[in-house]
Amino acid sequence: MNPEIQTSVNGAVLEVVLNRPKANAIDAVTSRKMGEVFANFRDDPALRVAVLTGAGEKFFCAGWDLKAAAEGEQADADFGVGGFGGLQELPDMNKPVIAAVNGIACGGGLELAISADMIIAAEHASFALPEINAGTIADAATIKLPKRIPWHIAMEMLLTGRWMDAKEAHARGLVNEVTAAGDLMPRARELASLLAEGPPLVFAAIKECIRLTETMPTQQALKLLSGRVPPTIQTLYASEDMREGAKAFAEKRKPVWKGR
Repeated sequence: MNPEIQTSVNGAVLEVVLNRPKANAIDAVTSRKMGEVFANFRDDPALRVAVLTGAGEKFFCAGWDLKAAAEGEQADADFGVGGFGGLQELPDMNKPVIAAVNGIACGGGLELAISADMIIAAEHASFALPEINAGTIADAATIKLPKRIPWHIAMEMLLTGRWMDAKEAHARGLVNEVTAAGDLMPRARELASLLAEGPPLVFAAIKECIRLTETMPTQQALKLLSGRVPPTIQTLYASEDMREGAKAFAEKRKPVWKGR
């Protein structure tokens, strides 16, 4: 086990814990290792859902490790197959990922959190993009955050670097729900277990379709999907699981998903 990236498997659920005291900041080496972890998760048919969190109770992730930067690591360093944090640029990530934000998520840590499909936050968690105060840009957040929360609120965070607490993050739609600190991981595991019982081929189709159509006009996107262009759509419509879904509905029983 890598002490900085701790992983465990519970059934079909992979848990990933970023453990780099004091702030769970990420350097290029750690990022590349995280990319390997998530690429292996993506490619392992036995795993269906991942939960990402940080060690301790203060930091989820403080972003780029500025100690590494001070020692010469460049902003355009090789951060691995998944980009910074191993997740946000990983190709073909068609499985659900839950971020369990256990504390501060700032800079690249916030960018990492919003790369997940769902975010659960402890009530003491907080979020910020302080890059503006260092005279630089939160590049991934500049692209993604205005698509996640109201445009003017995203611009306020980007332009001022101000902090957002968990209560506001929930009200703005940045996180799905807020829990007491002690309930964070039990709730994340509960949600992961629910997703692990779901239809993996449908999840894959949903994620790919969202990626492919995000910037398309509506009619173009609908034409793409009705033509069954995305590979995951083709796989789904020809699958045993799709037939199983219809059969289970007719027989009034719970479907058994096989992912094929």
